[in-house]
Amino acid sequence: MTLIINNDDVSKLLTMGMTIDALEVAYKQLVAKESVCRPRIDVQIPTSDPKKVYAWGTMEGGSVSGYFAIRMKSDVIYEETYNGVTTREKYCVKPGLYCGLIFLTSTENGEPLAFINDGVLQHMRVGADGGIGTKYMAREDATVIGMLGSGGMARTHMEAFMYVRPGLKKLQVFSPTKANREQFGKEMRERYGLEVQVCDRPEDIYKGAHIVAGVTDSSVPVLNGALLEPGAHVVNVGAGGRPDEATVDKLDVYMRFGSAPAPWGLPALGLDDEYLTYAAQPEGMREFKYQKKGVRGHGTVAPDRMVTFADIMNGTNRGRSSREQITYSERGNLQGNQFWAVAGAVYEAAKAKGVGREIPTEWFLQDIRD
Repeated sequence: MTLIINNDDVSKLLTMGMTIDALEVAYKQLVAKESVCRPRIDVQIPTSDPKKVYAWGTMEGGSVSGYFAIRMKSDVIYEETYNGVTTREKYCVKPGLYCGLIFLTSTENGEPLAFINDGVLQHMRVGADGGIGTKYMAREDATVIGMLGSGGMARTHMEAFMYVRPGLKKLQVFSPTKANREQFGKEMRERYGLEVQVCDRPEDIYKGAHIVAGVTDSSVPVLNGALLEPGAHVVNVGAGGRPDEATVDKLDVYMRFGSAPAPWGLPALGLDDEYLTYAAQPEGMREFKYQKKGVRGHGTVAPDRMVTFADIMNGTNRGRSSREQITYSERGNLQGNQFWAVAGAVYEAAKAKGVGREIPTEWFLQDIRD
């Protein structure tokens, strides 16, 4: 039987510890060439509304561990500006609904194992990345978090930070909507017993912060590298994946977990781009503003200061070498390698606990050779 596993199921099954452990295994397997993935592929098509674009996105990967997964997204995307901040919004069918699915299969016999809603799993795996980078790059004596953002990604990043640095004592947080940041601060105070400072200005989150996290859906950079203090570790989500130039300039060590391998036998096609975009652009229609012509899909931020997961694993470079260094971490274009690992962990937990809805596997099989 094939399982349908929804977000409620995932929220009951998947812990931050499970997510971090699964991802570290996946990254180690990639170094050992026991797993494989490709960059994200986006296809964009104009809608009848000139301010909106249809976007189909996929990322995939698999491993000798026995799992392969493809994550698929079907979105209509557009931009909105609120309180001076431009954010990228999206929906499927209507605002408030989304379509993101993970299709998990067996690499032993090709069997369709599960379809999993990606909402909770997506937030967990991104937060876990922030935790893994913090585990390897942040100061061991880190006690203060400065955070921009108070949504779902902020919550999973806090969970990951507390998991890898249980000695954290204080949170300084800002987001544009006062009610949201105050509610978030209240939740974090109650959940983790932290001292919480809810800030009225974004610049206030940097003072004394050992971990600085920009975790928003803003389509423009929200970090201000000029305000980073010595010894800070930086995590960034949103803004096309790239921090502001002032942050890049101040980095002493840049940890990129790795890059998707080149196609077999074609090393020249190896790319560090996070995504590749294919776009329908009928004559007479505007260029898509969501992927500027000639602009790469966010590659390596600071190659001259880069440390990879392979360096950490092999002991060739441990990254931070002093308390005063400013460090930065990000995944690289390894999303496909993440989804088989975390989806596989969810599937195993669902099977063990009898969670999910069963549908006949034969519905997906046929006797006509494809």
